[in-house]
Amino acid sequence: MIGIGSANRYNESNPFALEETIEMLELVLGEYEGYKLIPIDDLDDGPRWLKIVAGMFGPLDAFVTANPYVTILMSETYRILRPVDLVPQSERIAVDGTSVRMAMARGEDWADLVPSEVADYIKTRNLDERFRREFGLETLKLNTIVT
Repeated sequence: MIGIGSANRYNESNPFALEETIEMLELVLGEYEGYKLIPIDDLDDGPRWLKIVAGMFGPLDAFVTANPYVTILMSETYRILRPVDLVPQSERIAVDGTSVRMAMARGEDWADLVPSEVADYIKTRNLDERFRREFGLETLKLNTIVT
């Protein structure tokens, strides 16, 4: 079971519609069988969200998240793993969604930071241009450190 967090959000941190996110995940997971994608909405109410998500997933071997707040919320219910824990040390690449969005916002080369299927999907639909137009300035503003 793979939860798609912030399924109801479309903003600078979640710049793709749920359907687009599902299609990109399916491109990458295409060779695998037996997975289920489960959209999970943000509720802006952590304790309520925890109850809903725990009810949706039931008992799990582990809950995987890179979100610090979700880690705190879920740590009493599940054993928490970070996504990087699932990748062998020799295959790890120092990249995250923020760095991809920053490169996209700056108009820099971002395609090598994501799987080629995802890069092709984004480019053929001009989603990188849409991202820059709709969220580029906000992304740069939110992620620029002022010294």
